[in-house]
Amino acid sequence: MTTDAPPQSPAARPPRFFFGWWIVVMASLVQTLQTALIQQAYGGYVVLLGQEFGWSKAILSWGATEQQAVYGATGPILGWFLDRLGPRTVIRAGLVLTGLSFFLFARVDSLTTFFFALFVMSIGANIVGYISTTFLVIHWFERRRSTALSLAASGTSIGGMAFYLVALLLERYGWRTTADITGVIFIVSALPLTLLMHHHPHDIGLEMDGGEAPVPAGEVAAPSSQSINFTLGEALRHPVFWWISFGHGSALFVVSAVNVHLVSNLTIEHHYSLTHASAIMVVVTAMYGIGTVTGGFIGDRGSRQSVTMACMFMHAAGMLLLAHAVNDVMVIAFALLHGYAWGWRGPQMAALRADYFGRAAFGKIMGVSNIVIIIGTMFGPLIAGYVFDFTGSYRIGFDILAGIAGVGSIFFYLSKPPAPPARYRDQLAAVEA
Repeated sequence: MTTDAPPQSPAARPPRFFFGWWIVVMASLVQTLQTALIQQAYGGYVVLLGQEFGWSKAILSWGATEQQAVYGATGPILGWFLDRLGPRTVIRAGLVLTGLSFFLFARVDSLTTFFFALFVMSIGANIVGYISTTFLVIHWFERRRSTALSLAASGTSIGGMAFYLVALLLERYGWRTTADITGVIFIVSALPLTLLMHHHPHDIGLEMDGGEAPVPAGEVAAPSSQSINFTLGEALRHPVFWWISFGHGSALFVVSAVNVHLVSNLTIEHHYSLTHASAIMVVVTAMYGIGTVTGGFIGDRGSRQSVTMACMFMHAAGMLLLAHAVNDVMVIAFALLHGYAWGWRGPQMAALRADYFGRAAFGKIMGVSNIVIIIGTMFGPLIAGYVFDFTGSYRIGFDILAGIAGVGSIFFYLSKPPAPPARYRDQLAAVEA
């Protein structure tokens, strides 16, 4: 039996598995390395560097602050490079630079070499961090944006749990050998992790989300975040850009302080061993992982703004529990609240910006926003470190951070969707007609 219909070409057949999910996997793997070997590992290095050199918690906190200052200063430049060169080239260069920086770090013998090595490491870590992996994912998804971002962010949870292995390396081989091993890992992974990182779906003949939902006959498609794109200047002139940035920064006061000081807090004030304290960090990041996956579904089906507000209250409650913990139950309760809040809130940050401002200038918008966000990551560890040095306890510092998180919920309450730029007025009028 014959048919007049021409056979479908392979390119015309819908793919069984949307390639964008491979993009999510690659982004997640990069975040796994960044989290396990840099973000979470620094807390372990802090303990051993303090023991070897006798440096105070405040000095070591300045190391974390230096990293965040570099993140903020290079954010707009990174956004420009991502928009111009695409994520593959940028992330590959960042992985190699990060590996080289760890070889420098392994040879630290003074405060000067310590801060120089961290400076180079910070540039590399920013290049392979949140901005770049988020930039990569948001260009492949719109309808399932929160889900895709949450799955990509699961690499942070995996990396947090892998930090337990890093802690074992630190205890068995020392921080210098561990740093050398880390450098090799970053350089060797640079090529395979970036081979599949295409900038846009149309680069390989695909569409966002694997194909757009059809518009019923006779209807005009309403402009979406895929078709409405703010320029950087338009976004900066709208108050919601600043409310989201301030809210995001408020959350990172807490997250950054916990990443730097949790292990020290538990080993000094609660007499945990390094591996026992690392196990609590594993619980935090495991809850973060569960939160990111479930938070993505919640964000795609509900109000991202409401989710972020609730999470800020959870951050605040968690910090109060940690500040006043008198037993393991309170420590575990902190880990659960903080981990879930971090996981549920994290994917909503980029999704809100992409929803509100579109994708065309996302790299630049995220890069400039990073200047505001970085205030939290810079000063969160400093607050905790200085309070400890002056009082001998983290309690007051953690109380202050809990208050900042509570204020952050107000910023997200003010983050209402912006009206589209005036140049879209005719298109909106046609939809309403």
